[in-house]
Amino acid sequence: MKASKKLVASLLTASLALGLAACGSDDKSSSDSKETTIKIMASNTPHKEILQKAEPILEKEGVDLEIETAQDYIIPNKALASGDIDANYFQHIPYLTQQMKDNKDYDFVNVGGIHIEPIAIYSKKYKSLDELPKGAKIIISKSVADQGRILTLLEANDLIKLKDGVDKTTAEIKDIAENPKELKIDPAVNAEMLVQTYNNSKDADAVVINSNFAIDAGLDPKKDSIAIEGDESPYVNVIAVRKEDKDNESIKKLVDVLHSKEIQEYITEEWGGSVVPVSK
Repeated sequence: MKASKKLVASLLTASLALGLAACGSDDKSSSDSKETTIKIMASNTPHKEILQKAEPILEKEGVDLEIETAQDYIIPNKALASGDIDANYFQHIPYLTQQMKDNKDYDFVNVGGIHIEPIAIYSKKYKSLDELPKGAKIIISKSVADQGRILTLLEANDLIKLKDGVDKTTAEIKDIAENPKELKIDPAVNAEMLVQTYNNSKDADAVVINSNFAIDAGLDPKKDSIAIEGDESPYVNVIAVRKEDKDNESIKKLVDVLHSKEIQEYITEEWGGSVVPVSK
């Protein structure tokens, strides 16, 4: 009887030990398969939508995206510098370069270009640039980083000529050499207010609007504008991270997914040329 009790006790002890070992194995497996989270801040359109399309693909790769949105061009870089987020996706290369020059604590790296948003000129008064009268007022963004891009577009349409030798990506209004129509180019408002200016302003003959804000407000840059930037634009929107995270494997997976055929085709089909995918 005693031997029988000892046998039962031994079996129970062995069973308990196996159970604990199994639990330990499950915990380890659960820990190993735990997803890595990337906190990323993006503009509403098209950035957030592109990231949302990439989410389920990344999830299969063991990466979870936590997407926050911002309506201006200041907060995302401040949040990245402070460590509140791991990456941002809202800005083009010249803007990123200028921001790092102006803010010494912005030690950021561009880890991949994702798309171009061709900037465009809109008018409620005229149907083409040729119709713009002498002395026409064109309202543009306050951001100096946008000026070179806008002036390049105006020059490409023979409205102005920039000084010889000037770097067009950093050109400013003061770099205009010829302005035969005597256009009044007014850096009047923040970029996020340009759509409102276009809708409400009675004294503006034309407004140059960044495509993410235009699309978010229901404008179609291809159809509603009177001039649009060419697809060869150097103003590629990028994923930016802190320099210390440039080799982070989860960030690399994010960029690889955004460069994938599925996401590139989605961008083309969804915006029909108003947003142009980039794979480098």
